[in-house]
Amino acid sequence: MFEPSPGVEPELTFVLSAGQGLVVTGWVGLELAAILTRLRATSRSCQSAIMASQLLGLAEEPGLSPGESELAVNPFDGLPFSSHYYELLEQRRALPIWAARFVFLEQLESTPSGVVLVSGEPGSGKSTQIPQWCAEFALARGLQKGRVTVTQPYPLAALSLALRVADEMDLTLGHEVGYSIPQEDCTGPHTLLRFCWDRLLLQEVASTRGTGAWDVLVLDEAQERSVASDLLQGLLRDASLGNLPDDPRVVVVTDPAFEPKLQAFWGNPPIVHVPRGPGRCPIPIYRDTVPTDRVEAACQAVLELCRKDTPGDVLVYLPSEEEIALCCEFLSREVGTLALQGLPPRVLPLHPGHGQEAVQAVYEDTDLGARKVVVTHWLADFSFSLPSIRHVIDSGLELQSVYNPQIRAESQVLRPISKCQAEARQLRARGAPPGSCLCLYPKSFQELEAPPLPHPRVCEENLSPLILLLKRKQIAEPGECHFLDRPAPEALMQALEDLDYLAALDDEGDLSDLGVILSEFPLPPELAKALLASCEFDCVDEMLTLAAMLTAAPGFTRPPLCAEEAALRRALEHADGDHSSLIQVYEAFIQSGADKAWCQARGLNWAALCQAQKLRGELLELMQRIELPLSQPAFGSEKNRRDLQKALVSGYFLKVARDTDGTGNYLLLTHKHVAQLSPYCCYRSRRAPARHPPWVIYHNFSISKDNCLSIVSEIQPQMLVELAPPYFLSNLPPSESRDFLNQLREEMAASSTASAESESSSTQEFGDACVLQ
Repeated sequence: MFEPSPGVEPELTFVLSAGQGLVVTGWVGLELAAILTRLRATSRSCQSAIMASQLLGLAEEPGLSPGESELAVNPFDGLPFSSHYYELLEQRRALPIWAARFVFLEQLESTPSGVVLVSGEPGSGKSTQIPQWCAEFALARGLQKGRVTVTQPYPLAALSLALRVADEMDLTLGHEVGYSIPQEDCTGPHTLLRFCWDRLLLQEVASTRGTGAWDVLVLDEAQERSVASDLLQGLLRDASLGNLPDDPRVVVVTDPAFEPKLQAFWGNPPIVHVPRGPGRCPIPIYRDTVPTDRVEAACQAVLELCRKDTPGDVLVYLPSEEEIALCCEFLSREVGTLALQGLPPRVLPLHPGHGQEAVQAVYEDTDLGARKVVVTHWLADFSFSLPSIRHVIDSGLELQSVYNPQIRAESQVLRPISKCQAEARQLRARGAPPGSCLCLYPKSFQELEAPPLPHPRVCEENLSPLILLLKRKQIAEPGECHFLDRPAPEALMQALEDLDYLAALDDEGDLSDLGVILSEFPLPPELAKALLASCEFDCVDEMLTLAAMLTAAPGFTRPPLCAEEAALRRALEHADGDHSSLIQVYEAFIQSGADKAWCQARGLNWAALCQAQKLRGELLELMQRIELPLSQPAFGSEKNRRDLQKALVSGYFLKVARDTDGTGNYLLLTHKHVAQLSPYCCYRSRRAPARHPPWVIYHNFSISKDNCLSIVSEIQPQMLVELAPPYFLSNLPPSESRDFLNQLREEMAASSTASAESESSSTQEFGDACVLQ
């Protein structure tokens, strides 16, 4: 699909897309775009529900071809179908799910509860075909709102599916088919089918009455167990869809392994089973032992496939983004040295850090015959079906962040994937004849240690943002909500305690006025509180930049590759710590013109910085919409330096640590864990003699091999006593630091009282003098 340049009108984009390679520019393109817009308006005005149903039936007739039906028009935009549509239609009919089309539409129309389950294996076509059939259902019924929303657990999956489905429906992306992901909303007033990141939809549902502005909701990949997907199902179950006006429909799409749990949760709704596709699943080949170096073992397996010249693309599963980068770097270097008859393979990473470009490269057709080697992780367990994959190399592991509410810390847990995920990975190489699947672990490893299903993320994440949304939905007791798997009580209590410390809750446990504003921001509560505090301390411009950077592009994530890169990095470091360094990095990035080469020379993620730029604009627009005060840029001044520290402490007083002995071993105030500064912290990269700051505020604490504090800046303890709630200091666990802070609080209170008395006494003396005169 043609990718328009910035500033090109959407109508012109359609002309370029429909031109089948013909590039239309200038005034001619604009005239064609205007004609196309008028055609759309005319067609919409004369459509009816009956006509839509008839046209849909005509377009999907099994034997239809462009020559047999030149008058067939697309019911969604009223324009004739292109030849490309019919080519894709033949591919769609070959999908396993096509056999269940009429059964699905029948169940969708007649279900008494408003819920339909769809159960099928990965690669059967569920994610692309179910949304289109729901759009047909909505159009044929003549629904007034006419919206079909499809949720995905990952933003990249929502983007890639919107691109594919718009192509299959012969429609323009951004008009009838659109998508909503963080920092990018590609929808319009006539959008009928929208693909959406599930967390964005959860925020929308929490901000509106009822269930939201949709007629059919498709919850795709329910077996992924994302927090938003689980909670949406709980909210919708409580809403009793069958009793709501407008007769909405919910379609839950899942893997067969998760079907029994969903069936019990929804009260035995109708189930549409997708038949198995043609071809056989490969017999997995297991290693006798787990390799000591997973990356090297995976790379050698890929090179062996290339030497044998076995046809088909390769999909490699590794646990982490760091290992994906190492694997891609090694393979890109080595494949060029192989004596191959054709072109060398194309090595492509696929994970959230690479953004839209990575998705387009993975799905891009290569007519030159170059093999693709796609290196990914859990992101592609169920999403991103690639028909050209013939070989799978599976490490059998995943690296996930698991939050511990007792110590308010995240652990990077390397663990076996579930049996459901392992089977899904093997099915990627299905075919006739079947491909190959190499498992870099013994068979006993999977059988003995792997759970049957993926872990529910609602039991592994910080629940503070979730509780904030539930409170916004006026659900007084989050523990009483319906969950597919109920979070631990201590996790719910810790989330409520943190929100109370942030003043987001009132005395009754409901959202305070401040909490309502916090829930408006697409940020963690503590970061949203710091951003609001910046309005008081007159440093909004800097805090907007910092909030965007902390969310999208948290600095350097790998050591410098050479001395030159290390020197360029040091030039971006700020004396006040990592938070100010992030602001400095962003400003330098903007001054460079968002140059990709500038980022590569410094080891920065260009795509992440671009996301930070978009997020900053989104946050600024939100603050203007709710009429919060703004401030002029003042970064670098002494006053701005203190004000920025105050704003940070106002939100992050729960994340303070103290170096008690001057050796760099930091004791965390909220518990007695000891941590070190991250290797990428600016305080550690400074040349000797480097002083460890005695008191620091940090953005994240991760329990790993080094127990690292990430994004660290020095603060003064007086600032913590001044800005943190008094009862927070009193509730800290017993320690020398707590005693010091409470003593400091008493001294500051006494000093404040003495100053007030002195001022009062001076006023009295001045008054007496006036009387004497």
